[in-house]
Order: sequence, then C-alpha cells, then structure tokens
Amino acid sequence: MPGVLPVKTVFVLNGPNLNLLGTREPAVYGAHTLDDVEQICAAAGTRHGFALRFHQSNHEGALLDWIHEAGRLHAAGNLAGLVLNAGAYT
Repeated sequence: MPGVLPVKTVFVLNGPNLNLLGTREPAVYGAHTLDDVEQICAAAGTRHGFALRFHQSNHEGALLDWIHEAGRLHAAGNLAGLVLNAGAYT
C-alpha cells in the first residue's frame, strides 16, 4: 500500500532468571511475569510500528546466537534493533 512503511522487527533478549519474574521474590521484583512484560512491550512496539521478537535463555551461548542472528538480519535491512535485558549477567 502506498504510504505505508513496512513493519520493522526488534529483538528483545532476556537473560538468566528473567523467566522467574512474578514467582521469584515478588516483594522485590514484583508480581508481573515475563509474559506480562512481553505483552506490555509488544503493545508499545505495535503503537510505534515495530514487531517485537522475544527470546529468553539462562544460557549465554543461546543469547549470543540470537545476537548473531540479529546482526545478520540488521545487515540485510530486516531488523530495526536489539534490546538486551541481561538479567543475572548484570
């Protein structure tokens, strides 16, 4: 359609222990789960014309593989960016 920009993708990578959000020490980290956070982020991305692709791993190698994939997609013009919530790596 003329005047409609293609939707760009943004990778959102979540590191170790973020899969435990909402269940691990909710008094400290809150009651929202990672799924809740992803839904909030996806809605914000949609409002701004981005499709978000979420990944979570407790393993460094998996995160690095997704970063490499993101680099290839970005080089091909198919990725707007990458957000890393490093979790326990921080």
